[in-house]
Amino acid sequence: MAEHASPTPGTPSEPGQPSGWWHRTFAPIPGVPRWAVVAAYTAFLSVLPSGVWRSLGAFTEAGRAHDSGGVPAWLPMEAYSILLTVFSLVVSFTAVGLIASWGETFPRWIPGLRGRRVPVPAAVIPAALGSITVTALWTAGWITIPLGITLQGDPTPPDFPTEALTGWPLASFYVAYLPLLLWGPLLGAVTVAYWRRRSTRRGSPSPVGSRA
Repeated sequence: MAEHASPTPGTPSEPGQPSGWWHRTFAPIPGVPRWAVVAAYTAFLSVLPSGVWRSLGAFTEAGRAHDSGGVPAWLPMEAYSILLTVFSLVVSFTAVGLIASWGETFPRWIPGLRGRRVPVPAAVIPAALGSITVTALWTAGWITIPLGITLQGDPTPPDFPTEALTGWPLASFYVAYLPLLLWGPLLGAVTVAYWRRRSTRRGSPSPVGSRA
């Protein structure tokens, strides 16, 4: 029995199926396990709480307690927080590509590549490296916070949220940033599922009578 009996990714939807950019962007392609779909969406949304906390906090005194670090003096903290949130969401959204059609076939709006198959290494290698990097970064971050040091080994500055905030503002910080621990491992799991799906499909024998 064939494992993937649904239409080939990137082909038009069958009558009665959803269509449009929303479906092409977010809908999982046939053959993706349900757990991988949930993991991909969760990885994408795991950065949202911290982004909302950061963006809203930039307009409050509590949010400004966080040191601006290397932010240029000409860039307002509010703008920096929003831009960082948008950037984080865009990067985390690549997890959805590992279950959607645009992760297997280049979208039509990419000149020179539109409609072509995405090489497996071109998707798997960046995703795997991203998963390792994000996992290491946020795991190390949550280990150093209770120790009162930064990732560089320096004492935590007094204007860092865990030092400057108390009560509900501090609790909201933890609630918003703890989901980031899920980002890397979930991205890694979805990456493995993507690699297995593409490798299995590529190694499957062609149906009798099909053309190359």
